[in-house]
Amino acid sequence: MSITNHLCLDRGMKRFFGIILAVFALLSTVAAKPPSVMVFAAASLTDCLKEISSIYARQTGETPVFNFGASSFLARQIEEGAPADIFLSADETRMNELEKKGLIVTGTRKSRLSNALAIIAGTDVPVTIRSPRDLTGPAIRRIALADPEAVPAGVYAKEYFQKLGVWDQIKPKVVPVENVRAALAAVESGNVEAGVVYKTDAAISKKARVAFLVPRQEGPDISYPMAAIKDCKHLEAAKRFLKFLGSGEAAAVFEKFGFIVRR
Repeated sequence: MSITNHLCLDRGMKRFFGIILAVFALLSTVAAKPPSVMVFAAASLTDCLKEISSIYARQTGETPVFNFGASSFLARQIEEGAPADIFLSADETRMNELEKKGLIVTGTRKSRLSNALAIIAGTDVPVTIRSPRDLTGPAIRRIALADPEAVPAGVYAKEYFQKLGVWDQIKPKVVPVENVRAALAAVESGNVEAGVVYKTDAAISKKARVAFLVPRQEGPDISYPMAAIKDCKHLEAAKRFLKFLGSGEAAAVFEKFGFIVRR
C-alpha cells in the first residue's frame, strides 16, 4: 500500500473518530440537561410561583414548567393521564380525589398555604359594599364567580354565602367563569359590578378594589395542598422542587403576595 493510501486511511479514521467523539459529547450534554418539572397549579398561584421558579432556576439550573388553571380542571387532566409531575391545588377536595385513585406519591402531600376571600368591584364602579348582604341589593346586577359548582374559589364563595343565608338571592346574579383570574378580569373590564376572588388576586390588580374582605375566622377554611404525581416522569426533580416550595425562601415569596403560609 502506498504512503498516499496510508495518509488517506489515517485522515479517514481521524474523521470517523472525530464524529464518534462529537456524538458522545452531544449525548452527554443532553443527558446532563436538568429535567423540566411540569407543575399543574391553581390559577391564583400564577404570580408567586413564577417568582419562586426564577429563584429556583438561578440556584439549581432547573426551570419548572407551569400549567395554570382551575384546580378542578387540572385534576381532571391528571386523571386523564396528562404529563404532570406536581399538583398544587387551591382546595383539599381535588387532592383527596386524586389520592383516593392512587394518583399521588405517598408521603409527598403537604398543605402549604391558606388564603381569604375578597369581594371586589372595579375602581371606577361607584358601588358601596359594606357587607356581603349588600350584594343582594339592586345596585349589584352581576357578580363574577369562578364556577361555584366546581372551581375552588367559587365553591368557597358559595359555601360562605350559604352560611350567611344569602346564596339564594345572589345565585341569579352570578356570572360563572372558568377560574378565579377570569373573575378578576370580568370585574376589571367593567362587565360585572362585583366579583369574589382571593385577597391575593385582588392585591395584584390596579383596576379592581377590595370592597369587603372576608374575615378568616368567618370565611371558609381555604387550603392549598401540594404533592407529586405517581406517574410523573421526573420524580426526584419533583421532590426537589417540592422541598424548595416548603423552604423559608419560598415562604417569603408566598407571604409577599399575601398568602398565609402553613409551616
